[in-house]
This record gives sequence, C-alpha cells and structure tokens, in this order.
Amino acid sequence: MLQPSLPLGLTFDDVALVPAKSSVLPAETDTRTRLTRRITINIPIVSAAMDTVTEARLAIAIAREGGIGIIHRVLSAAGQAAEVDKVKKSESGMILNPVTISPDHTIRDAHKIMEQYRISGIPVTKNGKLVGIVTNRDLRFETRMD
Repeated sequence: MLQPSLPLGLTFDDVALVPAKSSVLPAETDTRTRLTRRITINIPIVSAAMDTVTEARLAIAIAREGGIGIIHRVLSAAGQAAEVDKVKKSESGMILNPVTISPDHTIRDAHKIMEQYRISGIPVTKNGKLVGIVTNRDLRFETRMD
C-alpha cells in the first residue's frame, strides 16, 4: 500500500507547459546551471552516460547547444579517450586542432580517417602549411585507392 509520507515524483509525461504570453523576454533569462563547483553549463541539459545514448556525436550536438554529454564507460580507456578527443576537436563548431593529411597519403588513408572521425573533409597540409582539402565529394567516384 502506498504511504502518504512518500514525496511526489513526476516524470516528463506528467508535466506540461501551457503556452501563454509572458512579460519575460528571452534575453532576460539565465538558464545557466552549475554542474560541479568548476563546471557551469549554459542550459540544464545533460545526456545519460549510457552506451546506447552518448558517444561523441551526441556529446558534440549537446555541447553546441550549451549542455554537456557524458561519454559512457562501456569502452576501453583508449576508446573513451578517442570519443573525448572527437568532442574536443569540434569545440564551438570550429575545429581547433584538425586532423590533417599530407599530399603523400593515399585515398584509402583519407577514407579511413573520414570514417574514423565521422568527418566529410580533411585539410591537406605540407610542412604545416595548408595546400588543399579533400572532401567526400572529391572521392565519390574515385576507384583507385592507392
């Protein structure tokens, strides 16, 4: 039998926001949330650390909106580090330390890197200088992989 002393518990489906006019402007609102003493996020959205939910792709999407994605632990330490690396490389929608290839790399190398990092293009550099970019569209009909 349910005891009356239990606190009220609600789920997402139990609550509905009724559309109405508001005198509060979006620019006047502050949705920042303190996740830890040192980490503040812009919106109160945190993804679950579940293998069926959060890997780099979702963590990047949530971070771009101001939330945070927690990479799951059903990976090896190297796998977790690789997922975090993908997220960090996409900071603010701009790649800060992009994965690059040299003109000496093969088309097979480019395909492998694009698949590994789920990216559609790779800057081509020679001696640290940008000399071009290779995209999926460039390689679409290429049959020679070496």
